[in-house]
Amino acid sequence: MSEIKTVELDDQLQAELNTAGERLVVIYYSAEWCIPCKRMKPVVEALSKKHPSVVFLKLDVDACQETALAQGVTAMPTFAFHKNTQKIDVLQGADPVALEQKINQHLAGKEDVVNGHSDLVCHILKTQCECMNESDGHPFLTVFDNDDSYLESDCDAQLIMAVTFQQPVKIHSIKIRAPQTNGPKDIKIFINQPQTLGFEAGEFNIPVQELSLTPQQLNGSPIALSYVKFQNVSNIQLYVKNNQNATENTIVTQLGFIGTPLATTNMGDFKRVSGKKGEIC
Repeated sequence: MSEIKTVELDDQLQAELNTAGERLVVIYYSAEWCIPCKRMKPVVEALSKKHPSVVFLKLDVDACQETALAQGVTAMPTFAFHKNTQKIDVLQGADPVALEQKINQHLAGKEDVVNGHSDLVCHILKTQCECMNESDGHPFLTVFDNDDSYLESDCDAQLIMAVTFQQPVKIHSIKIRAPQTNGPKDIKIFINQPQTLGFEAGEFNIPVQELSLTPQQLNGSPIALSYVKFQNVSNIQLYVKNNQNATENTIVTQLGFIGTPLATTNMGDFKRVSGKKGEIC
């Protein structure tokens, strides 16, 4: 017997996410006419039985059109992953292996999410993110991917990583995964800047917080920030002054933020009327 719960109404989804609490939720967006969805049905049923701690929800995009529109679902099947009511990842396509890998990934990383907060990756506006002194062969946006790609500095060890969020957020922690040899060491953190800082400004301006990381902190585990200083963040900039071994190039494999989005306009969706039924993270 399937462990998948069907969401039949737009208003139902938010209630299901609230009920799930801190458990991982996988929302399976499908349609009756979708042939790849039919192929994935037994796969999803098997995974739901294999992972009883995960909440599996099935949503027909024709029955819940407002939710599908609000969530930006444009292809079937689409799988959305949520924790603490917040969307943390999305997978499109009928790929059984990739689906199970995503589930295992988010289950394995559950200890990395601080209680009451979630990974803010789905709230990053990537089109407005940039990095000063990035290598052409290893650009900045790779730090938001869960793979072996990486960001590398170009002409020296310094970097300025500028991240813009779709809506204001509270940031509790930062996560950095990098080599212990040439990963970042001393970092100055700035928020809500009108434009991307230059290196001179990064060096002499007063930051919100400074970090001096040890090699052991570069394993991707949360590094707590001064939470009271990060209560309303539209953008955040990290000035990396040097790396662990004072080598020429700095490498960052993954960059992440843990926190909570504020209830306000999503700048990534500013053309859509807010407050429609089915609108969540």
